[in-house]
Amino acid sequence: MYTNTFKTDKFQFNINDILDITFIAGEKIMKIYNKRFEIEYKNDKSPLTEADKESNETIINGLKKIIDLPILSEEGQIIPYKEREKWNFFWMIDPLDGTKEFIKKNGQFTVNIALIEKNKPVFGIVYAPALNDLYFTDNKYSYKSNKELTYIKRLPLISKKESFVIVASKSHLNEETKNFIRNIKTDGKKKEFVTKGSSLKLCMVAEGVADIYPRLAPTMEWDTAAADAIVRKTGKMSYNFETGQPLKYNKKILLNPWFIVK
Repeated sequence: MYTNTFKTDKFQFNINDILDITFIAGEKIMKIYNKRFEIEYKNDKSPLTEADKESNETIINGLKKIIDLPILSEEGQIIPYKEREKWNFFWMIDPLDGTKEFIKKNGQFTVNIALIEKNKPVFGIVYAPALNDLYFTDNKYSYKSNKELTYIKRLPLISKKESFVIVASKSHLNEETKNFIRNIKTDGKKKEFVTKGSSLKLCMVAEGVADIYPRLAPTMEWDTAAADAIVRKTGKMSYNFETGQPLKYNKKILLNPWFIVK
C-alpha cells in the first residue's frame, strides 16, 4: 500500500491533497467536454480550449494553497531561464495533455502534475478523467487506481506478455517513428502496434501493457514530466534517443529531445 505523505529534505505534503486538486480539475474538464466548446489556436498553432484554461487555474490555485513552490505550466507565463535555473524544487503541470484528443472526444487526454527536483521528476500524477484511470507515485513506487480510490495497485501490473507491444502517438505518428518501429528486434515475439493519446503512452509502459514507446518527434517537458516520474519508479526509464541518458527537465529550452521509453 502506498504511503500518502511525500517527503523531501525540505518539505512534505499529503498526496491525497494533490489528488483532490487533480480530480477537481478533471471534473471541470469533463463539464466542458460534454458540451459544445470553442477552440482557439496558440502562436505555435496548437489548440487551446476553455478546459485547458479552467484546469490550469484550478491546479495553480490549489497547489499554492498546499505548498509555496514555483509552478511551470504549459498554459502559464513564460519564465526566463535565469530565474528557473535557481529552482531546486518546482511543480511542472500540463492541465490538459492531449487537447487534440479532447477535441476529437476519444477520451485519451490527461491532467498531469509533476514535482521536479533540479533536473529530475520525483513525483507525478496522471489522471484521465474520461476513462477514470489514475496513475501516481509516492516516494518509492508508482500505482494505478481510479478517482474513487477503490483499488490502488502497484506498477507494473503486467510482467510477461506473449507479444512485444509498441505504443506510439495517436496524433503524431511520423515516418521516423514508423521506421524505428519497423526495425525493432523482438527476439522472436510477435510485434504488436497500438496507438494512444497524451501521456497515457508512458503510463502503458509503466503499467507493463506496452514494452516500448518511441517518440521521434517534438514534445515539451510538461508533456512528459508527470508520466516520466511514474515510469522511473517502476524501474524503467525515458531515454534521450541520441545520448541514451535519462530525460532532463528545466532545461534552458523546454523542448524534449527525441526519446525512447522502455
